[in-house]
Amino acid sequence: MLRNTLRTAATAAAASASFAASAAYDVDILPPASPIAQQIYDLHFAILWVCVGIFVIVFGAMFYSVFTHRKAAGAKAAHFHENTTVEIIWTVIPFVILIGMAYPATRTVLEMKDASNPDLTIKVTAYQWAWEYDYLQDGVKFNSLMSTPRAQIEEWNGKGEKKNADYLLEVDKPMVVPAGKKVRLLVTANDVIHGWYVPQLGVNQYGIPGFVKDTWFKADKPGTYRGQCSQICGKEHGYMPIVVVAKSPEDYATWVKEQKAASPAAQLAAAAPAGAAAPAEDPNKKWTADELKAMGEKIYAANCIACHQATGKGVPPAFPPLDGSKVATGPKAAQIALVLAGKQGTAMASFARLSDTELAAVITYTRSAWGNKAGEVQPSEVKAARKG
Repeated sequence: MLRNTLRTAATAAAASASFAASAAYDVDILPPASPIAQQIYDLHFAILWVCVGIFVIVFGAMFYSVFTHRKAAGAKAAHFHENTTVEIIWTVIPFVILIGMAYPATRTVLEMKDASNPDLTIKVTAYQWAWEYDYLQDGVKFNSLMSTPRAQIEEWNGKGEKKNADYLLEVDKPMVVPAGKKVRLLVTANDVIHGWYVPQLGVNQYGIPGFVKDTWFKADKPGTYRGQCSQICGKEHGYMPIVVVAKSPEDYATWVKEQKAASPAAQLAAAAPAGAAAPAEDPNKKWTADELKAMGEKIYAANCIACHQATGKGVPPAFPPLDGSKVATGPKAAQIALVLAGKQGTAMASFARLSDTELAAVITYTRSAWGNKAGEVQPSEVKAARKG
């Protein structure tokens, strides 16, 4: 009987150990990839083991006392009122423990807030439900949106596309930074409170409308680090991922050159007829319908396709169709106002962050794509609507 009991206990222990080993990574903190993240990681486990030690000592003493001094064993209760020495000891020891935990934690918090002397500064503006990254020194600016196909999001009971490994954590344009360099972030928001959170980099900064908060990180090595908006910000909150790609300084410099070549002005130049002079991004200049449609198709793919779909059919009722819609085929002024301001109570966010030329191009595209034949919108019309 005893042998069977021991065998059963040994088998259970082995199974538990095997399960713990296989699940260890699933329940652990993500591997830190920056100095601050490493400090947070070390603090977490240091304080965890302090708490485990306190638990073992306190509950060990309690259970020992309960068992040893139980009435059934003939123990008799002692009668005393106080013990100054004991009171001093149980006051000093917790104080020392708290100071021992508070000092490194405070030092880490102060380092988290020290965004001075950065190698690179990026302004991060949050929108419902996208991120805008503005590289202040390098002259690069773009929007970053979730790129997970809508068919994967709607996959249910075998219908739709199979979810991939980075489901809901993939974007069309990631933030790219040089590895080993201090990156300062100026975080704000355009509509409601958002949270720029990348755990492996040790960053979680709220973006608050009307305020600019700064934080920083330094990726230890090249790699891809993923995060999400950490503050509930509306219907599409769960579809607002963050991807940071750290490259070597040389590869980063190459990336900056590529982004400048792909700027809106450069894209307009590429869309111009062969032999024509490269157009400047001038809101007062009149563009041809073909130029605007070529530019607008790219902007639509980057900003609108996730909701309204490539076919313009949308995903009703949450995301209404644009093909044949009263908005995209109706008065230009109404559509411009809707795109600039968004619509309260719906998933339609404001796209005022786009330039006059970009907005004119994408509106022109929606008014002339699929079966729509409503004509083009010029940047000057968007400019006038924005002012008034």
